[in-house]
Amino acid sequence: MEKQIEEQAVNAIRVLSADAIQKAKSGHPGLPLGAAPMAYELWAHHLKINPENPEWEDRDRFILSAGHGSMLLYALLHLYGFGLTKEDLMDFRQLSSKTPGHPEYRHTAGVEATTGPLGAGLAMAVGMAAAEKHLAAIFNRPGFEIVNHRCYALCGDGCMMEGISSEALSLAGSWKLDKLTILYDSNGISIEGSTDLAFTEDVEKRVQAFGFKTLIVPDGNELAAISRALETAEADDSAPYFIIVKTEIGYGCPGKQGSEKAHGEPLGEENIVKMKEFLHWPSQEPFYVPAEVYTHYRELAESKRDAERSWQRKMEDYRGRFPELYALWKRYYGREDEAALLYDKDFFRAAEKEEATRASSGAVLQILKERIPNLFGGSADLSPSTKTELKGEPYFSAENPSGRNLHFGVRELAMAGIANGILLHGGLRSYVGTFFVFSDYLKPMARLSALMRIPQIFVLTHDSIGVGEDGPTHEPVEQLAMLRAMPNFRVFRPCDRLETEAAWYAALNSTETPTALVLSRQNLPQLCPDGRKALKGAYILREPEKEPEYILIATGSELSLALEAEELLREEGYAVRVVSMPSMDLFEEQSEEYRESVLPKRIRKRLSLEALSTFGWERYIGLDGKAIGMESFGASAPAKLLLRHFGFTAERIAEEVKKL
Repeated sequence: MEKQIEEQAVNAIRVLSADAIQKAKSGHPGLPLGAAPMAYELWAHHLKINPENPEWEDRDRFILSAGHGSMLLYALLHLYGFGLTKEDLMDFRQLSSKTPGHPEYRHTAGVEATTGPLGAGLAMAVGMAAAEKHLAAIFNRPGFEIVNHRCYALCGDGCMMEGISSEALSLAGSWKLDKLTILYDSNGISIEGSTDLAFTEDVEKRVQAFGFKTLIVPDGNELAAISRALETAEADDSAPYFIIVKTEIGYGCPGKQGSEKAHGEPLGEENIVKMKEFLHWPSQEPFYVPAEVYTHYRELAESKRDAERSWQRKMEDYRGRFPELYALWKRYYGREDEAALLYDKDFFRAAEKEEATRASSGAVLQILKERIPNLFGGSADLSPSTKTELKGEPYFSAENPSGRNLHFGVRELAMAGIANGILLHGGLRSYVGTFFVFSDYLKPMARLSALMRIPQIFVLTHDSIGVGEDGPTHEPVEQLAMLRAMPNFRVFRPCDRLETEAAWYAALNSTETPTALVLSRQNLPQLCPDGRKALKGAYILREPEKEPEYILIATGSELSLALEAEELLREEGYAVRVVSMPSMDLFEEQSEEYRESVLPKRIRKRLSLEALSTFGWERYIGLDGKAIGMESFGASAPAKLLLRHFGFTAERIAEEVKKL
């Protein structure tokens, strides 16, 4: 009887998935049909969750890295009582539904991460497992393992083809993330046909080389074999596990089973009829699930609630036994430390001499490491240059998981994905660093940060042709416009220490928007009179004695150049206002009244100045204005010579203002 109900429970996932995709007339039925048994077994007998509280801190995490198979996850969330109704499944892929084409974090209860770009979920799973390992090292005490959960990810062939999977899994093996288990839906089919067309490597040997232990389940329909593999992984704390489950794409659909035709299109009404007959499903009615199957899932869900109740009792005992650690736990999961920075005199403090804003950021981090105990980050093998190391703090490793610094190695894409996973896990504030030009490598994961509405922090240094001798391969030009174009993403290009502090304050106090701090390599003068002014995104830095006729707008390293040009123009009788605009995004968030006070519509003679692409400045300079910037990729030469070569001189700027 138990075997029969479990078979029906597995088939319920298949049927609901196929029916929803058919009703939507789009979707990916192949994975849900093939992977339903492994998903069922994991959720039914291994996954520690509480559907009544999807945010429980010590729950296991499940990431569907192969996000195109989203109906697999939605069916599970529906059957386990996470709030998805049958009507929500019927609304699959429709406008404003809770069941979009790919899983979306913050949109559907129980979805741990936004997945869709293949392999991204693997990187985020690595980040979640790293967060668990770090928090456990900080808070657990003998008899009080208040952080003790696992992270599972389900991936497919496409995930393993993407480069991010190699970057992320390599790091997971190096860190020996033993609470990480990957379920690999190995069906040998991609959109174009057999994976042998372009993917003939030995995946098992590859992940073993990364440091994973591997297991193979020859028949993806055998629940007992899947369970044994999961039990083996759970019992071994020496390494992460990679479980290869051999499946057949589109299983149960005679017309498409084992074919690429099952991957990304509805099965068709006739094939669904045949599928339900093959599965011995008791009804051809769309979205029908027998009452006894719902009862089975309800009992499974109820049996899982005790785990959180037990944990809550343990937390109460922990609170009494370890009051200081409990208070620290509340700080890790609170926001008071970040908010207090606004009134911290040691935080908003000007530098005493010229310095690069990357150095300013490094100095700020040394203050933040004392104020924000759960700050946890690093760079892509560039911390001496990006100044992203928390001095005096150990590095996170398999041997020392309590370390607050992270060595990501030269892995920009996975670094950003892993950091997203750390932030999604909860309890930690992550940041990452690299050269600004390499934001091209991490941009897909930065986009996911913005889409998921998580306040990830990206420290991007060496921000213009001021990089100098390294030449155009390392001189960012178009990257600033690229990041500014992204919805729900703040870009902050500060001119000095105070503006850099404002950038960090804004980034740390953001709750739903990621931030990029774009920082200089070269030393810059201290110009900002009050860092809090920069929190408005733009402010008047210098005002003429008489009514201004011109406005010079600049950011970062070019702000001092704008001031020099203003001095030349003032000597000739020109009335020029100089505006510092470290963040267009923050400026746009201000009231219309404030924006008008800084950039009055009546002053149409405007010039913008950045040693980067001019794209995007049109909204502030208008049809009558002029944007000074880069129209090429730069060159290799000392920075000062390069700036003169490309026309970034006070004299040239003054002449351009006169032409307005």
